[in-house]
Amino acid sequence: MMRTMASAPAVLEGYLQLSAALGRGSLPARTREQLALAVSEANGCDYCLAAHSAVGKMAGLSSDQIRDSRLGTSVDPKTDALIRFARRIVDARGRVSDDELAAVRAAGFGDAAIAEVVAAVALMTFTNYFNLVADTELDFPRAPAMSSAER
Repeated sequence: MMRTMASAPAVLEGYLQLSAALGRGSLPARTREQLALAVSEANGCDYCLAAHSAVGKMAGLSSDQIRDSRLGTSVDPKTDALIRFARRIVDARGRVSDDELAAVRAAGFGDAAIAEVVAAVALMTFTNYFNLVADTELDFPRAPAMSSAER
């Protein structure tokens, strides 16, 4: 993916800078991976699903947590609130309701975490779309297919 992005240095630089900045944010790496999986599943990006399934395992996510994230949920109530919010941002194209924002706040998150979720959705949507357009070849093991019953 980055090799293809490098054909446009400004694109690669933007991707790397936003990715690095979010890595220094308040959301833990595991949560960022769960958000990436939820958004990538919603956007149907096989490359990002494969990559973030592998990276998620390295960050300590179990196979069940990876599956749940792809389904847009988590057994942990706080993480569940963030994942559901991220999926709502994708599904509503950013037009979330006051009630949806209130649910994230009620789970214990403030404006900084909300902003980071929006940025994570934007970054993942960018990489999802980039990989779909570029038809990026998988260099990670393919993520398991989700059955229609799971969705």
